Amino acid sequence: MVRLRSLRSVSLRTTTLADSAGFYSEVWGLRATDSGSEAVWLRGSGAEHHILQLVDADANGLDKIAFAVATRREIDEAAKRLESLGVPVVTPPGNLDQAGAGYGLRFVDPEGRLIELSCDTWAVAPEDPEGRAAVPRKVAHVVLNTADIDAVCEFYTSVLGMRISDWSEHQMAFLRCNSDHHCIAFNQAKWASVNHVAYEMGSIDHMMRGVGRLRHHGQMPLWGPGRHGPGDNTFSYFADPAGLVCEYTSEVEQVVEDAWLCRVWRRTPELSDLWGTAGAPSATTRQHMAGESDPGYFARQKPGGDVSVG
Repeated sequence: MVRLRSLRSVSLRTTTLADSAGFYSEVWGLRATDSGSEAVWLRGSGAEHHILQLVDADANGLDKIAFAVATRREIDEAAKRLESLGVPVVTPPGNLDQAGAGYGLRFVDPEGRLIELSCDTWAVAPEDPEGRAAVPRKVAHVVLNTADIDAVCEFYTSVLGMRISDWSEHQMAFLRCNSDHHCIAFNQAKWASVNHVAYEMGSIDHMMRGVGRLRHHGQMPLWGPGRHGPGDNTFSYFADPAGLVCEYTSEVEQVVEDAWLCRVWRRTPELSDLWGTAGAPSATTRQHMAGESDPGYFARQKPGGDVSVG
């Protein structure tokens, strides 16, 4: 079983590369570390080389999710296990030719998502070490829409060693790989797509200052501010220039592994937002979160399809 340490970064395909790069670097609070004609890499205030990659594409969607693994030996062992289970490994273990470098592998999950496991990536000196700036520290979690929530949860728990922290009825599952309540969640939907990416702020105050900065730039929340029941985290959701959903969050619940009991939450407005300030998400918010149906990694490698640049 693979042992994941943390969610390292998310790569998104976008139809508005220049505008989205400007939004995330000038408004959202990230900073570009590398850029090219087809992709931009952006960092938070933490030690990761980048937490978001934007890839120029003909359609919006998920390009790749990267998880941290401790050692090269674990990467090599993961490759053997994945291959023994028939999981398609599309990049075998080796030095990664990408911004931030590292040693790793890439494989494709049952619904066609490209997943990277990596170690020994370049670290950068943390910015704002005293935590004063209202900017994201890291990627907190990514929520993905799925056509088969039971199958995908089985894969991520049995193959990748994740644990289910909570359910929101049989509609959403929240999975963890460390003490954070969730680093990935799956939402039952008509198709596989990206729902949203959440970025961790240092505190409620930092989150609200971030919301204020976006309002100053004419960006109003799609949903929030509020506080979720599952995960107990604060939230405020926005749409980037391509229409992809991004979230500021803080104070995610911390799991004590031996004492945690998985719960099933009812899907009611008062549990989706414990504060009662945001209410239920609007039809517009739900439309943004539904995303575009993703044909998957292999379909994008065919002539005329979008190609991941790593």
